[in-house]
Amino acid sequence: MPFYTMPDGEKLFVREIGQGEPVMVLSGLGMHSWQWLPFLLPNIKQYKFYIPDWRGFGGSKACEIPQDIAAIPNHWRDLDCLIQHLDLDNFILMGYSMGASTAMHGMQYGDLQSKLKAYLHIDQTPKIPSDLNWEFGLFGKKYFKIKRLLKDFSEFLHQYSNYRFVDELPLEPRTELIQIWLNFIKIQGSNKLSPIMFNLALKHPTLQRHLLPIRRMDYLTWYIDNYLNHNEDYRQSISTLACPTTFFIGQLSTLYPIEGQLRVSNSLSNSQNIIFKKSGHTPLITEPVKFSREISAFLKKVS
Repeated sequence: MPFYTMPDGEKLFVREIGQGEPVMVLSGLGMHSWQWLPFLLPNIKQYKFYIPDWRGFGGSKACEIPQDIAAIPNHWRDLDCLIQHLDLDNFILMGYSMGASTAMHGMQYGDLQSKLKAYLHIDQTPKIPSDLNWEFGLFGKKYFKIKRLLKDFSEFLHQYSNYRFVDELPLEPRTELIQIWLNFIKIQGSNKLSPIMFNLALKHPTLQRHLLPIRRMDYLTWYIDNYLNHNEDYRQSISTLACPTTFFIGQLSTLYPIEGQLRVSNSLSNSQNIIFKKSGHTPLITEPVKFSREISAFLKKVS
């Protein structure tokens, strides 16, 4: 599997599988590229999939964080560089969660729209903050509560910035970190198993290192600060998308309410919605068979 050199000289790992028409696949926060394989394997005889591991994850876990740029703008810069490396044009793009934010950032600040043959947008809002004019941001009406938690989380992480890995923290602050993360899980409320696991880890410290999506303190800080300070509004940019666009939306999503996602999809001239009625933000986990089937249907429709 190849590594591609990014503008700052770091090597980004990109998983490549299949043959045929190019499809770029952008993961959500915490995902590894291999997690897409069960959903893409049925299509590898007709399509070549490019799945970058974002910095801090999988094959890109050793990539350093650029000091001059936040996570989403950096992901777009890396993606733009990768598109140039691969000489991609008129290609299919799939973006899930943070990957979809990266795509929308490219639509707003780059020329991504002109390069797309089709786009699949998976459960993401175009505007993270909620306000008087947009109540469908991160956790919807709970946004201001979650922002306070993000602020507490960020302050905690910056306080212990001299530690490289979570499991190097002394027991007391490490337990505090797990408790903060548990508060996020409780607010989301869609995964009943996670709070049980976290509460167990609070009593058994040896389990704590396995429960956070990122073990490196600098990366955890980078991503938390991104969501705390991300004030972009991509609604106008994505509404001008002319290529065939499909939205996968979790009907039960507490992270990004369905009403906001439907408003965005309905603003496009050439879009359709696929609703996952039993899912929240993670239809690939809660409805994997349908998720796989709908990806194949999307690809077949736009090719």
